[in-house]
Amino acid sequence: MTNPKLWRYPEAFRVRAIDQFNRCENVGLLAKELGIPRQTLYRWHEQNERAKFVEEVEEKSRESRLRKEIGDLKRLVAEQALEVDFFKGALQNIEARHRESSGSGEPASTTTSGT
Repeated sequence: MTNPKLWRYPEAFRVRAIDQFNRCENVGLLAKELGIPRQTLYRWHEQNERAKFVEEVEEKSRESRLRKEIGDLKRLVAEQALEVDFFKGALQNIEARHRESSGSGEPASTTTSGT
């Protein structure tokens, strides 16, 4: 069940009120101008500050996860580069043995169709 007090003031109104709260010198006067209790302004401000803090923590956590993922991906790329180098070397060895076993040291000639 939703809290009926949350529907009393539109979100846009609360956002503007918090912005004004952050810039004002007299919270009591601002509350009167807005037609809301002073305690409500303080509560909205505290809720907004908590929400900002949670967002910052979540963003840092996300950034940390992404940095770890980037590190993992870099390691995988390096491992794959080593594997590619290994297989290139193995293929070169196989080709060299094949040339040696053909006798002449020259690559075997093949005929092309149509000539």
